[in-house]
Amino acid sequence: MIKKYIKILPFVAMLWAFSVHAEVALKDNSEILGKWNLYAEASKLDSEKKAVKIEWDFKADGMLHTTATDSVGRTKEMKIAIKYAVENGEIKKQTKLGQEKYESCKVIKKEGSEMILKCPFLFYFLTKI
Repeated sequence: MIKKYIKILPFVAMLWAFSVHAEVALKDNSEILGKWNLYAEASKLDSEKKAVKIEWDFKADGMLHTTATDSVGRTKEMKIAIKYAVENGEIKKQTKLGQEKYESCKVIKKEGSEMILKCPFLFYFLTKI
């Protein structure tokens, strides 16, 4: 009996690993419209998260309004509007204001009011406001 479990254990581990990094394909921007609290970012999904205070507001017209709050800096609040689109199930967002350069962000998890994005360099952890 134990031999059966030992044989299937690698298979179960492989399925679990794939489910942890499973992607959610967005149909269109209606699934993300509205305000989101970006509360943390990390270089790896399971690494230590750095707390941030950023609000993302996905508008229907393809604009993403970001408001970053810096409680210790001089600016206190910085607002930027960049372009975004949902293409091939992913969020393509402008990397720099005024430049037509985009990065693709995959939705790793989207359940209820929680969403995790995997962008080229960081994972973003968001909750719907």
